This record gives sequence, structure tokens and C-alpha cells, in this order.
Amino acid sequence: MPTSGAAIRWPHGRKFAVTIIDDTDGARLDKIRRVYDVIAGAGLRTTKTVWPLEPQGAWAIGGDSLENAAYARWVRELKDSGFEIAMHGASDGASTREHVVKALNRFADELGADPVIHVNHDGQTEALYWGQARLDAPWSWAYSAYRLARPWRVQSLGHVAGSEHFWGDLCHNRIRFVRNFVWPQYNTTRTDPYMPYYDPKRPYVRHWFSSSYGAGVDSFCQLLSEENQDRLAEEGGACIVYSHLSAFHPVPARFETLLGRLGRMNGWFPTATELLEYVGHQRGWVDIGRHPWGRRRMQAHWLLSGAMRKFSRGKPGPRGPNRREDYAKIGSHG
Repeated sequence: MPTSGAAIRWPHGRKFAVTIIDDTDGARLDKIRRVYDVIAGAGLRTTKTVWPLEPQGAWAIGGDSLENAAYARWVRELKDSGFEIAMHGASDGASTREHVVKALNRFADELGADPVIHVNHDGQTEALYWGQARLDAPWSWAYSAYRLARPWRVQSLGHVAGSEHFWGDLCHNRIRFVRNFVWPQYNTTRTDPYMPYYDPKRPYVRHWFSSSYGAGVDSFCQLLSEENQDRLAEEGGACIVYSHLSAFHPVPARFETLLGRLGRMNGWFPTATELLEYVGHQRGWVDIGRHPWGRRRMQAHWLLSGAMRKFSRGKPGPRGPNRREDYAKIGSHG
């Protein structure tokens, strides 16, 4: 049985592990290329999500898709240099099953294989087990009350058989990992001692995993501060940073300094899939249905930490890709 804080023996004698999953919201080639130059220069090879297709209707956030030839060429170059490319849904906005099939095929055609990782995106009706569907009662009731006060939230139907947005069977057959909860804590593997796990209440996803909150410049730099880097090394843990790197344009000096320091430490810096596969083999592939109290604890922790993060930010600023800090919304991206 996994236990919180259980030590993981990292490969090659490394003391800890760090990777980044970059949410593609707002990502345009002229904004994002320099950020990845900095990441590569620090010795990290991380995971970038993409949209294979342009939206069917109005965009929700904005950003390039693989239908932009120059952007697709750069994404392939990124993959060839050791980065991982993952999927942020079919496109920026809601998609029918037919559009999702087209997107999966476009991804495979452009990059040579199906995506291993999927991350749900705000504004996608085809999101899988999102919103209140992420939670069991009574936590789902609390989330439902929150959603009633925010009617613009779209309903999650990707796992609902019979819906025109259903694609749960495709996810199960073609994708291995889906991101779930995001924590404020830097040691992701300690906060979630079960990942990567299977949840029998949400069977269309083969394995869920967590990440740590570094959506914008300030939260990223706080999460991977010098102090937290040292603590992570002492604890022998792993941090899967969830971020929006399009918000890091122009590249902040603090971000570059922290990544440079991190890259000089005795850490392992794999892609997210490499990290998840390694942790799964080290811990065992967990059926979280056998740990019901652990599942409830994580759900409660996520709700509480998300609410605290939202209220600590105060009134949201203008929405859009030019907002530098934390425009990921609690309960959607987080």
C-alpha cells in the first residue's frame, strides 16, 4: 500500500525529479519559442500540450493549433529534441466526438503516434470527468453549489455515453494518462501517494495523476523557489509543475535563474510520461477504489486548497492570453 512520503529511488543516483506540463492556452509561436529555449538550456526535457485542430466555433482562450504549419513544424522539432507532446483536447472550445476523432488522428499523423497524456481544457464540453464529475459526494454537492453561481461553466460530457461529445472509449483505448488534481505543494508525489492510479468510478481513464500549481510567473517561481528546490531534494520527491508558459513572455529573469539553478542540481528532469511510468513501476499501479479514504482525502484537499487559492487572488483580472499571472480557473484547469 502506498504511503505518504514513501521514498522513491530515482534513476542514475539522482536525488529528486522535476518536470513541467505546459498548458497550451494562449501559446503562439512568437511567444513560446524563447521559453522553451530557456528550458532546454537548463537541461530539462518537459511536456507541452497542444490542440491538434482549430475550434469548431468561437475560441475560448486563443492560441495556435497544429493546423498552423509553422507552429506544427516547431512542435515536431521540439519532440525530436526530446520534449514530449501531449493533448489539451481537440481544440480551443467544445468538440463533438467526430471532431475529437479527427483531432486524435491529426495528432498521430503530425507526431507519429497517439498522445500518451491528455489534459482537460476549460470550455470543452467533451472534458472527461471534469467539474463535479471529478468528485464523490459530499464533495460533488459542494462543487455543484459553486457551479450554480457560475452558469458560464460548461458541463462535462466526454464520459457520458450517448452524448454527442462522448469519447471516453477513445480515451481509454488511445491515451494512458489524464491529469486530475493540482496542489499548491511542491512535492507532488508526497501529496498524491497513489498516482498514477486507476479509479473504478471513472473507468474511461486508465491512469490519473496529479500536479503542482505553477500556472503563472509568480506561482511558478514560488513553487520552484531555491528553498523549495532544496526541500524537494532533501525529501527525495518529485514535482510535476502544471503551468501556462505562454504567460512567461517576455521570459522573466527570475524564471531563468531558477531553472538554471535547478538544472545544476542532482535531479532527474524527464518528460511527464517518463516520470509517471517510473513512479508507477516503483510504487505499483494502484487501484484507488481499494483506498476509498485516500480518495476522499485528496478530493477534500483539492477543494479546500482550490478555494483558498481563488480567494487569495482576489477579484480576477481581464481574461485572455496576455494576463501574466494565473489565469487558470479553479475547478477547470486546477
